[in-house]
Amino acid sequence: MRATWNGKVVAESDDTVVVENNHYFPRDSLVEQYFEPSATTTRCIWKGRAKYLTLRVDGQTNLDAAWYYDKPSLAATKIKDRVAFWRGVEVS
Repeated sequence: MRATWNGKVVAESDDTVVVENNHYFPRDSLVEQYFEPSATTTRCIWKGRAKYLTLRVDGQTNLDAAWYYDKPSLAATKIKDRVAFWRGVEVS
């Protein structure tokens, strides 16, 4: 699977986990130079607290374009250390 935004591959892996139609990529598959931490957090009733990452590619910013659960609930342990995308990031 490959995640692209603004014409650049931002993550690529043959080991994604699909939860609720989202592909969760291993954290080490991200092209780290494009990501920076965000202060945004949300809470999922069954997965736990999500943290977000902002994408910056070629002078363009995609705020909170990726999310992850650093301490997921027991029901969601298979997505620990994995990142999913939205907000125009194409996963194919």
